This record gives sequence, C-alpha cells and structure tokens, in this order.
Amino acid sequence: MKSKPLFFLGLLVCSSVLAASVIGQARNDRITRFCPIHPSENERKAMEADFEFRKSVFGKVRPNPGAKISIPVYVHVIRRTNGSGGPTSSQMTQQITVLNNAYANYSFTVVATDYSNNDSWYAAGYGSTAEKQMKAALRQGGANALNIYYNNMGGGLLGWATFPSDYRRNPSMDGVVVLYSSLPGGSAVPYNQGDTGTHEVGHWMGLYHTFQGGCARQTTGGDGVADTPAEKSPAYGCPTGRDSCVPESRFPGKDPITNFMDYTDDACMNTFTGGQNSRMDAQWSSYRG
Repeated sequence: MKSKPLFFLGLLVCSSVLAASVIGQARNDRITRFCPIHPSENERKAMEADFEFRKSVFGKVRPNPGAKISIPVYVHVIRRTNGSGGPTSSQMTQQITVLNNAYANYSFTVVATDYSNNDSWYAAGYGSTAEKQMKAALRQGGANALNIYYNNMGGGLLGWATFPSDYRRNPSMDGVVVLYSSLPGGSAVPYNQGDTGTHEVGHWMGLYHTFQGGCARQTTGGDGVADTPAEKSPAYGCPTGRDSCVPESRFPGKDPITNFMDYTDDACMNTFTGGQNSRMDAQWSSYRG
C-alpha cells in the first residue's frame, strides 16, 4: 500500500545576501552570497517524502526523452516611481542566454515583459508585504511558467526563489526575484554575470544547495543528488581543490565549487551534474509538467 503524501506546506526560499557587515569584512570586504533560510532536516524529509509519493503517482519522468522542455518566461521589471532604475533590454536578453546555456534539458523563452514604476516594489525584500502585492498583481501563467522579477530589493539581497512543491499552496508567490544589478554587465561584482539567476532558477526547478546537510550521505540526506560530492559548508570565491569533508573518509570527492548551486563567484560557476539534471526532470514531471 502506498503511503499517504506528505504535502509540505512551508514556503521555502533561498536568498543570496550581499553581506556588507562582519561576514563581508571577514572575506576581504567582498560581497558574499548567503541564504538566511534553509530547509531544516525535518522540512527536507517532508519535501522528499512528498516528492517520492508524487513520482510514484505520475510515473514517467520525461514523456519525450531527449527533447528539451520549453519554459515560458514572464519578465517583470520593477523601477522607481520616476521610471529610473532596472536592467537594460540587452542585459535581460543576455540573462535568458545565460539560463539557456546552463540548463541542458530546458529552453527558456520570454513570452511577455512588463514594466512597473513603484518605489515600494522596487525595494521589496523577501517576505515583505510589497513582495506579496507585487506578485499578486503581476504573476502570469501556470505552474510551468517562470516568473522573474527584477528589482533593487532591500536588505542587501541578491535574490530568492520558491520551490516546486510550494506552488500548490500559494501559486501567486511562485517565481524568482533577482537583483537587477546581478544581470550580465551589472554592478554587483563578482556576481554580475547572470548566475544569480541561474542559481535561483535551480531552486525553482527543485534543487537544494550542494552543501545542504553538510557532510551527509547524498542518497539519504544532503542535496539528494548522488554525483555532487558532500560539502560541509558553502564555498566562496573560487577555492580550487577545497575538500571540506576530507576528515570524513566515507564521503570522497573535492567540493563542487563550480556547481551553480554553491556560493562561489559567477566566474567560477559552470556546472550542473547529471544527477541534478535528473532531479530537475523528476521535479518538473511531479510538480510543474
């Protein structure tokens, strides 16, 4: 007998914080990625139980193996009330190119772009009333539609995203919010090559951080992906050869510092593993397909 689904109702997000404080000062005054909210182990287990149940119900992972899945993208550009701020058209085009280059099994196509001049939305931070109002007014499409909001969020954030399992509970909040200066050519050095968008869309597609759960066995904990080596903590910059789980001999492999789901600089990120691609496919079929 199949167990009952454990629908996880918590809204889980990942954000990247520009730490202009002690954290930043400890790393040569550079801005650094940081996620203030992580799925706890109990939350992760609930999410994974629901995921396993839904996989058993929906069966096939990819109905058309080898064919790319097309994702419609709705872009929402938030500017100041006076019309200033926000990315250029060229930057937004380059951001979509970055996504298409990163995701082997998916293609992203912009179907609509809108512009809103609103000081409150322009500075909307994670969990704020302004965020909820912005998304309630602007979000378009169904579970398969990627809604990207470009603003100048408060709190020093780079971005955040919802997970696929959040959609059923609160579809209006589904999507990705990205600091517009992190787009290619923006001012958020060293996070200005578009991979904040890649990272956050990875969460929207169902991926955890590579360091989720620390030095945990990947098949029973961690990020749930067998071919991403265990990683004790986030990596910053581009620390080639780092192996944070080396004392734990049963978890071999150097840290996946080039993985899009770590915290390294944009210039260091270039990889999704085969296991991550398979997980995204299964999450897509279970929640968004």
